[in-house]
Amino acid sequence: MSSSLIMSSMSAVEFLLTALLVGLFWKRGFHRRFPAMGAYLALRLTSLPILIALFIASMRPWGSAYSVLYFVLFWTVYVASAAVLFFVCLEVFRSALMAFSGLLRVGTILFRWAAVISLLMSLSTISFHHLGLSSVPPISMGLMRSVSILELCLLAFLCLSMNALRLTVRDVPFGIAFGFGVMSANDFVLIALTPRVPTLTTPLQFAYESVILAVLGVWLAYCALPEPAPKLVLIPANSVLYRWNEIASALGHTGTTVAVPHPAAGSFFLTDVERVVESVLARNIKNNESES
Repeated sequence: MSSSLIMSSMSAVEFLLTALLVGLFWKRGFHRRFPAMGAYLALRLTSLPILIALFIASMRPWGSAYSVLYFVLFWTVYVASAAVLFFVCLEVFRSALMAFSGLLRVGTILFRWAAVISLLMSLSTISFHHLGLSSVPPISMGLMRSVSILELCLLAFLCLSMNALRLTVRDVPFGIAFGFGVMSANDFVLIALTPRVPTLTTPLQFAYESVILAVLGVWLAYCALPEPAPKLVLIPANSVLYRWNEIASALGHTGTTVAVPHPAAGSFFLTDVERVVESVLARNIKNNESES
């Protein structure tokens, strides 16, 4: 069997797994809980067969026009996926902190700032002197690189705080974060080891596609297996997590307004009182002397 046929077969399996995953995702109602994840899966399902068809057509001798269409559609889907993945990370982060309203509010603000900083750092390495079609791939990859960093940070955060957040490995938010974390690491390995002129029939591409299929299989397992029943999160009142949640809840909220006199105003008031008392005493002394 030729290498191109193997890659085509793996692409067909990826499409079938994605279609099955979308069906289970909608059947279990996860699209209402994770709408961004549903949008990402729908985008992947609809774009994959079109991209495969355009790529096959572009390999023909008469396929120069299809090459342009493939280029435009591929990078458009790539940028759209990067934008949707940011909201996927955000909704997974919110789902993990749903029981802690204070940390959820403050953490969402910090998450957005981290995304902005990651985006600026990724785009700072790109040259914008010659804008054109040749600058589309590096800019798009810079956007995806910033989102991939967020995915890895999100997975690390969930792994380190699973016990504190009462999160288990079987929970869907952890499964989504785990899948995207593995895919992000897979992308970074591919970028680091791929040659300057990559092809779709190298062993590295087969390994890359195998990881994608494995992640889709993991997500299928999370959608097929019953999710653990939600439990009431019970934490000690003296725990650090509870104190941080209370502090985060108090941030940004205005309480009861209390009138506090200014120190300077207080000193002026006391000085005036002392002067009045001294004047009254002096007047009494003078009156007593005059009477005597």
